[in-house]
Amino acid sequence: MKKWRQKLSLLIILFTLSQFSFAQNSSIKGIVSDGKLPVEFVDVILKNTTDSTKVVAYSVTDATGNFSLDNLILGDYQLQFKLIGFKSFSQKIKLTSAPLSLGTITLQNDTNLLNAVVVNSQKKQIQKTDEGFVFNAVSNISQSGGTATDMLKSIPTVAVDADGGITLRGKSPMILINGKNSAITNMDQIAASSIESIEVISNPTAKYDANAESGIINIKLKKNNQSGMNGAVVLGTGFGAKGRLNSSVLLNQKTEKWNFGLRYDNRFAGRTKKIKGERTNNFIDDEHFINQNRNDERTEGLQNLKLNIDFSPNERNSFSFEALGNMESQDNDETLHTQVNTNTNQFYSNNRRHSLELERSKVGEMAFSYDRKFADDRKSLNASITSSFNKHRENTNIDTYNYDQYYTQIGDAFLQRTHNYEHENISNAIVNYAIPVAEKSIIETGYKGTFRFFNSDFQSADMTNGEYVINPLASNGFNYNEQINAVYGLLNSYLGDKENPKWKYNLGLRAEQVSNNGKTQNNSDNFSNHYLKFFPSAYLQRNLTSGEFIKIGYSKRINRPDLDELNPFIDITDALNPHGGNPYLKPEIIHIAEVSYNKEWSKYSFSTNAFYRNATNTIKQYAELQDNGVIFLQPRNIGSTITYGLETIFSLKPIGFYDANISITAFQQNINASNLAQDVVNNAFSWYGKIINNFVPWKGGKLQVIGNYNSALATPQGKRIPIYNVDMGFQQKLGKGNARLGLVVTDMFNTLESGYKNNTLLFSNNRTSKSDTRALMVTFAYTFKSDFKEKLLENQFSTE
Repeated sequence: MKKWRQKLSLLIILFTLSQFSFAQNSSIKGIVSDGKLPVEFVDVILKNTTDSTKVVAYSVTDATGNFSLDNLILGDYQLQFKLIGFKSFSQKIKLTSAPLSLGTITLQNDTNLLNAVVVNSQKKQIQKTDEGFVFNAVSNISQSGGTATDMLKSIPTVAVDADGGITLRGKSPMILINGKNSAITNMDQIAASSIESIEVISNPTAKYDANAESGIINIKLKKNNQSGMNGAVVLGTGFGAKGRLNSSVLLNQKTEKWNFGLRYDNRFAGRTKKIKGERTNNFIDDEHFINQNRNDERTEGLQNLKLNIDFSPNERNSFSFEALGNMESQDNDETLHTQVNTNTNQFYSNNRRHSLELERSKVGEMAFSYDRKFADDRKSLNASITSSFNKHRENTNIDTYNYDQYYTQIGDAFLQRTHNYEHENISNAIVNYAIPVAEKSIIETGYKGTFRFFNSDFQSADMTNGEYVINPLASNGFNYNEQINAVYGLLNSYLGDKENPKWKYNLGLRAEQVSNNGKTQNNSDNFSNHYLKFFPSAYLQRNLTSGEFIKIGYSKRINRPDLDELNPFIDITDALNPHGGNPYLKPEIIHIAEVSYNKEWSKYSFSTNAFYRNATNTIKQYAELQDNGVIFLQPRNIGSTITYGLETIFSLKPIGFYDANISITAFQQNINASNLAQDVVNNAFSWYGKIINNFVPWKGGKLQVIGNYNSALATPQGKRIPIYNVDMGFQQKLGKGNARLGLVVTDMFNTLESGYKNNTLLFSNNRTSKSDTRALMVTFAYTFKSDFKEKLLENQFSTE
């Protein structure tokens, strides 16, 4: 009897241990897809078959569509997948071993539901990717009525100065429109209301253009794919120092095989700007102290028209055509007062220079693309041809008056007239092909051809004896042609389970053949460059848990000088501070190493990226004092620069009515400019940060407050001054949600200004520029049919 009891006790213990062991080790994993792409934020619910009201486990898919249910007891269950916009899906499962891999679960779109209900599930404002992150621009309500430049001010890790200069990690990034090079290089030519999302690729692989030292910013324009006929209308008005107006109209018609979309945006505004400059020329006695005050009165107009036609004859093939037209006008009435004193602070000269600049730009862009799907979703083929044209005209009338120390006019006014006509064409031919070569490996390969043609005609004429006479010394033409032919190959692979790989790695190589030549009208600054360069890239990622990974990477990149930096034309609008390009610039070669860490919780996420960048032939603006007291500003190859720093993004949603995103970038720059003057800046520390606060004070209302701070940024001979500002936006649903009323206040405390301070052996100068950045805008939006209203002004799901 005793032995029987011992055996029974032993069996009970073993059974309990086995049950405990299986419960601890059992799990269910899988991937949710819409048949093409992973689907994020899907509710994954596990229930008992005996009691369907009891939820045993719950999970939400991440950005890659992955989910995991852990610590499950063996048994029979009902597994459900739910997301508004998709048909719910459920299946019975029997958990008999651990772990259980379900592979890929495909959800079907529910277009009837989309057309009938208001979507309330919110997308994340920032979605992490393997190469950086995507900022859902529709979630930003504090820049309604602005431009892409204004929108970029709200993007984590991106710095925008008061003059619209855009930088990542202290350098200008490559900016793409819909993933392609474009003749639209001025971000003020894109209305913020036309932007769907902005992708920041901080560590691009060999698949991307090598001409991206600090990374790539890809601006994706809105495109609707909702079934049936739908659209929206937006009206906005407001004022800064002057009035502002913007509007937008969207129409879309989609059938089973065809999709037609038409969008029109405009923006009209008046602006003012005041610039103050002080300079001391240390070793020039007469033109020793120079004080300048400039006042600009500006009017701006922007109009965009976009057409898209998509055709899908079957599930495997799709064709797309897009056309974009852009018209921009800018009239600037500028007055510049200049007072010059001697080294004993006695009067030397005084003048007033008035110029009226009339600028007109027209951009046309067309894109054809083809996508091919295969039975194996790891295999894909896409090709595109794009071409964009830019015609820019600027005419300026200038009059200069000289005065004595008592402000009495001396002689007659000196009259000048200039024009600058530019024509540019950029075309791209792109082919990308991905094919699996093993169960866990995919090879991507492709070709990209970029063809650029540019010519400018600058003419300056002086009034002589009642007639304008062309000044050949101040006039010139410039022609520039460039061809870049690139091929790349990438190996993507992983180790471990497909649904939850422990290791992921990527090895790539890109080859770029570059041929360019520039020719001036007077043949004084002709140049030609032809070279073939190779750019390797690699990264290794260790997935620790779901949503947590460590990644290390390396890439080689190049920074080719752009047209403005190469064009030898000298702008003499400010005769004491002329600036021009340098046709003899060499491209920068950069080696970059990075280490990243990412962790996601249910209400928080954290990512950080440590980077090291070693650049040779660094291109920087350099100011040189001439014997006549004029400072000439020109880009130069200043030597080598080592930059290292840390980039951090922290997102949180601690309570239901509030969420925030905080980002900080800090870096150290060490400059070796031994080929220039000895008084250049050798090293400097810089940082910038921003916080985006989102509040839901009541039903249908949303409040957003964004704060920015950019510390002083080192230049070769000094530093740029710190800039900071706060923007606010509010939005309220009206009626059944088909209408919205918005209020935007930019630069609430009127603190945004730019400038620099230079201190060298030969001269020192300070310059500040202040525009009327504080403005108030009121917007009204109305939408009809489908959930398209949720894409227009709010942060919501779509079927795209």
